[in-house]
Amino acid sequence: MMTRKGFRFSTYEAPDQSPFDKLFDIFQELITHTSGDFDEAIDWLRELDKEYELTDENYTIDDFIEDLKAKGYIREEFEDGGGEMGEEGEEGKDGDGKGGKISITAKMERIIRQRALDQIFGKLKRSGAGNHRTGKSGLGDEHTGDFREYRYGDGLEHISMTESLKNAQINHGIGNFSLDEGDLVVEDTQYKAQMSTILMIDISHSMILYGEDRITPAKKVAMALAELITTRYPKDTLDILVFGNDAWPIPIKDLPYLKVGPYHTNTVAGLQLAMDMLRRKRNTNKQIFMITDGKPSCLRLPDGTYYKNSVGLDDYIVEKCYNMARQARKLHIPITTFMIAQDPYLMQFIRHFSEANKGKAFFTGVKGLGEMIFEDYENNRRKRLK
Repeated sequence: MMTRKGFRFSTYEAPDQSPFDKLFDIFQELITHTSGDFDEAIDWLRELDKEYELTDENYTIDDFIEDLKAKGYIREEFEDGGGEMGEEGEEGKDGDGKGGKISITAKMERIIRQRALDQIFGKLKRSGAGNHRTGKSGLGDEHTGDFREYRYGDGLEHISMTESLKNAQINHGIGNFSLDEGDLVVEDTQYKAQMSTILMIDISHSMILYGEDRITPAKKVAMALAELITTRYPKDTLDILVFGNDAWPIPIKDLPYLKVGPYHTNTVAGLQLAMDMLRRKRNTNKQIFMITDGKPSCLRLPDGTYYKNSVGLDDYIVEKCYNMARQARKLHIPITTFMIAQDPYLMQFIRHFSEANKGKAFFTGVKGLGEMIFEDYENNRRKRLK
């Protein structure tokens, strides 16, 4: 077993795979751990190759890199004389090239998100329609498979001609065939409801302290949730924000590159931004998921300076957190906190925070985090969309 920077690798026995697929499976995990740093991931792969003999003379790590390029998973950029970067095949490669930097492509980013989804939610059976329902029939846009009589105002596109013609034959006979309003049958529909979710991820320094990599599982959960929503519930929205000393949104495509910084934990800033983002959503169903492992220890003051206190729970900071929880409650925005810590005083703080919001709290390690978030996502949707 090898360890480095909190990573742990045990002996890996791959199924019957091609040389590329065997390495590609490991590479995807490494590129996630290294936050998209291709060079570091390949260095790791070479070390694993030395220890576990993943390759032979017929297929080397260099062959694998060339295949990654050929398949469009990575691209090489070359620095020209002016310090600008150009993609391979452009001016930077012709004469003036001064070395290349390899990075992953958007295609690779999608592969990583899909892998996260398979790892975390692999046992899910995707529904055909891909949207959740309110359970109420009416002038909606999703067919239920049931039929009812035509009502004034029903759209012509919802009329089932087969069932309507069948009614006309029964009601009027074949010899004197006619079709009137009383024969018309409409395929019933249900309203599709939408959910807007904000996922807050703590990127304070404690997310990699104590010999445990906590940011990678949080990052995988975010990627899996993003892939799940965009593929299974495309009418829902998911926004990601990170919070340290401050809070800022990040696009989903940047999740593989997410890193922990030398930050304190400004939970209030994260909640303020989350609620500001949700206020702009038209969906009536809104929620916040917060993944954190540490206590709130930082506030940004009106003059732009920071108030920080890492010793215990600061009453001033804690009360600000409770106020944010109450504000979210008034806006009908439940907050579900996934606390990756077991300290009794922190658990007590989160319990009080959840009570102020009428939200929920889960105290968990990094294992099982994804399944818990998915289950709560589904439960919240079913509960709030009835």
